[in-house]
Amino acid sequence: MNIALAAVSSGRLIPAALVGIALLVLLITRFRVHPFLGLTISSLLVAMIAGLPMDATIASFAKGFGDTAAGVGTLIALGAMFGKLLADSGGADSIVDTIIGRSSTRSLPWAMAAVGALIGLPMFFEIGLVLIMPVILLVSRRSGVSLIRLGIPALAGLSAMHGLVPPHPGPLVAVTALKADLGITLGLGVLIALPTIAIAGPLFARFAARWVDVPAPDLFDTETREDTERPRPTFAVTLATVLLPVVLMMGKALADIFLAKGNTVRTVLDFLGAPLIALLLAVIVAMFTLGRGAKMDLKAVAKSIEDGLPPIAGILLIVAAGGGFKQTLIDTGIGKLIADWVAGSGMSVLLLAWLVAVLIRLATGSATVATVTASGILAPLVTTLSPGETSLLVLAIGAGSLFFSHVNDAGFWLVKGYFGLTVGQNIKTWSIMETILAVTGLIFTLLLDLVI
Repeated sequence: MNIALAAVSSGRLIPAALVGIALLVLLITRFRVHPFLGLTISSLLVAMIAGLPMDATIASFAKGFGDTAAGVGTLIALGAMFGKLLADSGGADSIVDTIIGRSSTRSLPWAMAAVGALIGLPMFFEIGLVLIMPVILLVSRRSGVSLIRLGIPALAGLSAMHGLVPPHPGPLVAVTALKADLGITLGLGVLIALPTIAIAGPLFARFAARWVDVPAPDLFDTETREDTERPRPTFAVTLATVLLPVVLMMGKALADIFLAKGNTVRTVLDFLGAPLIALLLAVIVAMFTLGRGAKMDLKAVAKSIEDGLPPIAGILLIVAAGGGFKQTLIDTGIGKLIADWVAGSGMSVLLLAWLVAVLIRLATGSATVATVTASGILAPLVTTLSPGETSLLVLAIGAGSLFFSHVNDAGFWLVKGYFGLTVGQNIKTWSIMETILAVTGLIFTLLLDLVI
């Protein structure tokens, strides 16, 4: 590959990157091309304009695609299995009912934010959104509290976890691309997500409910789990199962900080806290605590796990193709050129990462595409950063990827349809909430950078 790099003209690198990204945006937004195809085509165009030989181009894309699929694909698959089992067993309902049942009318928005965050911790955004929508609508009608007052906090919890906390696809891809420590990133992500959710959720919802006052649509009245006779896992068991991979990965991060290499405890925690092992153990434990805890037979447990995989096929392809795009940017030397420019400009790396993610998010409507592309562009910068700063770079990109969801984002239309809002009302509530998440997330990331 070094020979190939020698053939690349530095004067063609920036035009190649700009044209490639512009094409990616155009294909996704104007021609409705699937992001997997868009990323693949854009990768080839970038390499061609930059002057990378075609055999090296294909090898570069294939390496990035394969490495990403191998490193992130298994984690996404395990996360999807866990999330589906959590939903099918009724474990998610146990969390929801327990938190809401112990909340007063005044604290209900905060409880809904907690529900959104807990459901969002192990689940993909789309799955969590579909799962939590019936809860939001039913609780609003039964409590008499404004739909927006309750819905915005729950959505803020879901969205913040999606953008900032592994094992969601976006943060996982960024962790892999930037070679960040997963445990440190997870810990810092949760630390940033909690106050960010509070501001964009319950606090913002107080104002949003004044701007938009709509009744909860008559949906899901007959779709509660009370209509079924199967028991549910208890709240304590469900919560412990959900937090198991988080505890294992955090244990690894703490062991790496406080224990010397070769220490037996650190060796064990490093093994158990490896993302693949932590999520695999979580799925296996969930088969018993959630599946068997809900009196599901082995066939039902197996079907639930199997049904969790088809919905993520598209996500896996997008993520892997994003890895190919990232590798192409690296092998052409575009990433290094941008890194050198940033180093000489004096501009904050975290702010630059956030701005790149914001621009791609606005153009494509996809938080995952924004994270994947921004991570590829900024990957060469990590050689100058400490592990903590690299994790903050991941979180800056994740925060930027949430900025101002609008008409080119599938989530925008999902929320609009479920809430029964007009486009204008959805912008005043959902879109502004997403923007507050992005800006607040950046602010807390920059504040942490002062002490790390």
